[in-house]
Amino acid sequence: MEADELHYLSASEILRLYRSGALSPVEYMRATIARAEKLNPILNAICTPTYDMALQEARRAEVLLRSPTDCPPIVGIPTTIKDLALTENVRTMAGSHVFATRIPEIDHLHVRRMKNAGLISIGKTTTSEFGWSGVSRSPLTGATHNPWQVGMNAGASSAGAAVCAASGIGPIHQGSDGAGSIRIPAAFCGVYGFKPSHGRVPYFPMPVNGLISHVGPITRTVEDAALMLQSISGPDDLDITSIDQNPDSYVRKLDSDLSELRIGYSPDLGYLPIDQEVKEVVSGALHIFEDLGCVVDEVRIPWQDPRELQYCMFSVSLLMMYGDYVRDYAEKMDPGLIEMIELGKTYTAVEYAKAQGDRFVLYEKVRSIFEHIDVLITPTLSVAAFPHSQLIPDDWDSAWWDWMSWAGFSYPFNLTWLPAASVPCGVTSKGLPVGLQIVCKKNADLLVFQVSKGFESAKPWAHRRPIF
Repeated sequence: MEADELHYLSASEILRLYRSGALSPVEYMRATIARAEKLNPILNAICTPTYDMALQEARRAEVLLRSPTDCPPIVGIPTTIKDLALTENVRTMAGSHVFATRIPEIDHLHVRRMKNAGLISIGKTTTSEFGWSGVSRSPLTGATHNPWQVGMNAGASSAGAAVCAASGIGPIHQGSDGAGSIRIPAAFCGVYGFKPSHGRVPYFPMPVNGLISHVGPITRTVEDAALMLQSISGPDDLDITSIDQNPDSYVRKLDSDLSELRIGYSPDLGYLPIDQEVKEVVSGALHIFEDLGCVVDEVRIPWQDPRELQYCMFSVSLLMMYGDYVRDYAEKMDPGLIEMIELGKTYTAVEYAKAQGDRFVLYEKVRSIFEHIDVLITPTLSVAAFPHSQLIPDDWDSAWWDWMSWAGFSYPFNLTWLPAASVPCGVTSKGLPVGLQIVCKKNADLLVFQVSKGFESAKPWAHRRPIF
């Protein structure tokens, strides 16, 4: 098998090769590390490599494969861990000079579950500082490049994870999503990103903004994302929001008859600006659902514009978590992050409490949509990738730091805890990927996977390769 083809196999295909003896975990790990060493100097997706540790774990995986009854479900598959996630004895910088030398003594719960499932991390992936923005750069680790065009935004905050997935540096990667941070880089990099229902993957230790943040997979195929989520989901009392439900058999139930499924399409959620070319690419892909037998209608979203609610909750959370660091680190922090922290200072305690109430009203409005439809389809983002040196595209009508103005399709579904995925649905005239967002009602994660799989089967994307 040619090296390039090996790098773009799915985890499911790799596991079959392992079990047949046609490929060993050590062989594949060495090939994956070689690819990372070749591409990372160009793309800057991995900020803390753990290659030696990964090879040791790959040797252990070979032993486990000899005893199938004791073998974890994703044994020996290379992965990466986002640099916001705590990793025992491995540096966790969060893209910031504040934590440049931090070495945690514990793993985040989802990291521990990934290890128990057999995944082997080759390193920590780049993120915007503290995950604050959707642009792939940080003052500590520098710019992470979109593999479809160097110099362009790869999305964030799970920047390195999406770049690794798109570039064939392992098939499965961990992301987290507090305002779109899985779906944004997935859309910009032309891969699949899944934000599960809140509580599906327990989050511990939970950050201050944990009530809007979700953990999930970034992969090249729907099946691989289902495989990962199935392995890290499930209740745990360490997380007060944990869903008291064992993981569904996502992989086994992926293929489903979607005929007569009621799909509502919203091109703008009723209030968002959108680039015309992005809108055309997404709307041009809707026929796929009709071909699958779905009933597709444009819908009006019965809610008030939630952007002010998002600005309040997001900026105040950043202020609470990182405001104290500004005094000592201001010159080394992202200027846009400082602007967002300053915005947080303008809200009163009463306004923040009111925002919490407005969030409950927003959920009820969104919940009511799914009394009439089964699935909501939107663009993932208002724009395609733009230069990573900017927080907003050229000629975009918003403050220079306001990246959320072009990411408004994502965060309403963090505020309401709904499962949502971004699937690649086409490219712009410049060859940059465009994402389509699939949203379902709370806890209907399986349906998001099934609709994603149906779309993927009708309009495959995993065969497309970026410039490398």
